[in-house]
Amino acid sequence: MKITTALLASTALVVTLSPATAQDMSNEMTIVSWGGAYQSSQQKAYSEPYVEMHPEVTVTWDESSNEAVAKLRAMNEAGNITWDLVDVVAADAIRLCDEGLAMEYDPDDLLAEGADGTSAEDDFGDLIVSDCFIPQIVYSTTFGYRTDMVGDTPPTEVCAVFDLEAYPGKRALEKRPINNMEWALYCDGVAKDEIYDVLATAEGQDQALAKLDTIKDDVIWWSAGADTPQLLADGEVVMGSTYNGRLFSVIVDQEQPVGMLWDMQVFDLDGWIIPEGLSDEELARVKDFVFFATDTQRLADQSQYISYGPARLSSAPLVGQHADLGIDMAPHMPTDPENAKNTLLYNYEFWADYRDDIDAKFQSWLVQ
Repeated sequence: MKITTALLASTALVVTLSPATAQDMSNEMTIVSWGGAYQSSQQKAYSEPYVEMHPEVTVTWDESSNEAVAKLRAMNEAGNITWDLVDVVAADAIRLCDEGLAMEYDPDDLLAEGADGTSAEDDFGDLIVSDCFIPQIVYSTTFGYRTDMVGDTPPTEVCAVFDLEAYPGKRALEKRPINNMEWALYCDGVAKDEIYDVLATAEGQDQALAKLDTIKDDVIWWSAGADTPQLLADGEVVMGSTYNGRLFSVIVDQEQPVGMLWDMQVFDLDGWIIPEGLSDEELARVKDFVFFATDTQRLADQSQYISYGPARLSSAPLVGQHADLGIDMAPHMPTDPENAKNTLLYNYEFWADYRDDIDAKFQSWLVQ
């Protein structure tokens, strides 16, 4: 996937006006998210300014996104939907949409145009991976490396992970096939646009595992997102994969000698779904909020608090400084044009179809 950026005529604050009216809207919303710094960024960028504009509205936050699929299934079965808007990863949005638990929408009807006049559908582009998924942020799984352990030629390409001669030492990789298999095929000569076609075959899976075999003895396998940053901070690995936000913390907050390798970062998405079954009043309020919270300026505003890229192309030029640290956030965003020259978008449909079989083969390979 190629990320491009539309230049804006002005980077001044843009206030998008919703086509909805205040009449017959609910004044209470329950919004579901993940808690922590991420939810705090949503509150600061979205709900607080919205409530300031609409003081009659009360927003309650629920930190149950990790249980969203199960809870929405239970609510639907009971005929009692108590959530108004739910933040989920794209894979869960696809499942909820397929099960009829999330509302389908037309991007150009529900969402604002980009600040540069681009239609919402074009502004979000390929990130609308489901008829029910409203993209919000792009985060990525990428590589960090110890700047003091790579000599005079820091790695610039992902295939450095497989180059034990140039970069000796332990690597950290997640203990699952996702991402690892894609990187292995790419670094074994498979064209990026053919990776999933090859991986769908038994021969392609064997090819990926054979490539991983070349570094298997030098891999420390991780399960938690905090593992690789700690291994890097302790100097136990020369490089390792993890989420870009985790690396941002190690590099900026902890000031560790760690660099970021953006080549072939794997994009993943997080965003909103609107549950099916809301009353007309609830739905009207949620639509008004979503129209506001997903416009060009608001998505850019969230980047003041966390190093995840806004899902709109038109938001990229508006990414500014961290609200507390005062540093320029653009170089830390996975969607920044300099970082997004060579990216891979996680193929949700592929892994939904092949995950069980490939995972079984991968786990068997691990213990060989």
